[in-house]
Amino acid sequence: MRLLKNPIAQKRFLRFKEMKRAYYSFWLLLFIYCISLFSECICYNVPLFVRYNGQSYFPLIWYYPDNQFTGSGKKTRPDYKSIQQSAAFKNNPENWMIFPIHPFGPNESISPENIKIDNKVYLNFTCQPVLGHIRITQTGHIKSAYNMQAFTNTKDRKLKGQLLENHFSLPKNFITAIKKRFNNESCPRESIQLKSADGNIFTVSLSTYSRRARSPGRLRLVFRKEAAISQPIQIVFLSGEKIVQGHSFWSGTTIKGIHFILTDSQKKQLLHGVTLRFQSIVEPVQMKINDISYKIHFEKEDVRFPFGPVAQHPLGLDSAGRDVLSRIVHGLRISMTFGMLLVFGSMSLGIVLGAIQGYYGGWIDLLGQRLTEIWNALPFLYIMILMGAVFGRSFFLLLICYGMFNWIGISYYMRAEFLRLRHLSFVEAAQCLGLPTWKILLNHILPNALTPIITFAPFSLVGAIGSLAALDYLGFGLPPPTPSWGELFAQAQSFRWAWWLILYPFLALFVVMLLGVFVGEGVRNAYDPKPYSRLQ
Repeated sequence: MRLLKNPIAQKRFLRFKEMKRAYYSFWLLLFIYCISLFSECICYNVPLFVRYNGQSYFPLIWYYPDNQFTGSGKKTRPDYKSIQQSAAFKNNPENWMIFPIHPFGPNESISPENIKIDNKVYLNFTCQPVLGHIRITQTGHIKSAYNMQAFTNTKDRKLKGQLLENHFSLPKNFITAIKKRFNNESCPRESIQLKSADGNIFTVSLSTYSRRARSPGRLRLVFRKEAAISQPIQIVFLSGEKIVQGHSFWSGTTIKGIHFILTDSQKKQLLHGVTLRFQSIVEPVQMKINDISYKIHFEKEDVRFPFGPVAQHPLGLDSAGRDVLSRIVHGLRISMTFGMLLVFGSMSLGIVLGAIQGYYGGWIDLLGQRLTEIWNALPFLYIMILMGAVFGRSFFLLLICYGMFNWIGISYYMRAEFLRLRHLSFVEAAQCLGLPTWKILLNHILPNALTPIITFAPFSLVGAIGSLAALDYLGFGLPPPTPSWGELFAQAQSFRWAWWLILYPFLALFVVMLLGVFVGEGVRNAYDPKPYSRLQ
């Protein structure tokens, strides 16, 4: 309290308050942390209050066995959501429960049957490009042809033996490319566009050719005509034969002058595939509709974890079917608590050891510095892995291991401050008055040496939160199934298509660290002596 009444401290607080960004960031960060302390009241799968048979229960505070509500004789933890759906609660309005705003816990695996999805099968028709090829000899005669009727209006077997120039007017550069290949000269890939008699444009290409031991006896020309229908064709089935979209495609229509009419046998085949798709995966099929080839996909939204955002789970589900929003909120509390405990513990230890070295100096300072350097050289990550393997990973073990190394930087600053302050007149006056050493350290030197501690505290908090997320990401942090942002990052690396596993945890980590940096900048500017080092 005496420190808060200090006029210099009050002046620094007013300067901090003048920096709106830092001031509001501090209160916002404090508000977010206070909210996270009551995570069970926001995101949890246990009700806040239960009214059953005229009695009141508080499951969030007290443990009640399953037998209390079901009479099953079991002493296990009850499934309150199943109990809520039982006849005792559905048929009796006097029995009711109040769940948190988001009734899903961080370790609760959601059953796929409980996820409401769009139960529709989408029949997507993709018009395929027409491909064909011919083989020609050095004289320009066609040796063989495959699927060339779409390009020449002549059956493949009738093309054999005919001259290529009778059907296609090739440009000079393409003819030159053909001759070079027959002359066994290396050539890059060659491609041209031609126009057929019916006005359709198609592509003719020659593949890359490398010089060989002898000249080729024949060459292959590949023909490609783009899909006749480019617009999407989709028929949506709700259940069985009920069509909710695309009736015109099913009954038959014309698209850009091209008929799209399904035969009865094709409809029967597609309906069979749709029926199967409601239960399992169905492979795409190739089908010719009015002499045009289509690839048909049977698509349906299936529940497979990790699963994307839906109405009940706005931030999606992770690989174990757990709610991402709940894990982010509970992970915020763990990260902030870990950071503050680490900052408080490591700074306290650093202050004590740095103060002893700086105040006494001499051989105590020399010995302390050498021991600190030796301790700093130890590999932290290896020690963390070893301790976790011996004692098992836990929150407090991680806190202790981090605290064992995190105090070193603070001790250097405190040692320098105490070395500087111990020779000042107010300390010598206290020594002359015969005050005990601990009083001189605590009451006289320490309050004047707190500037670097207070300045570095917000940045140390940000670093601790980031370090915890990094360790969890590497798999050396908190034990599963503890909610953790870093664990969500690790899942996102395994499931790179699950964008919600990286986006939302990253935003949470980014916002918290950004607010911490803003607060740190404000504190640093508030303690900056330069504005008061000269007359204004």
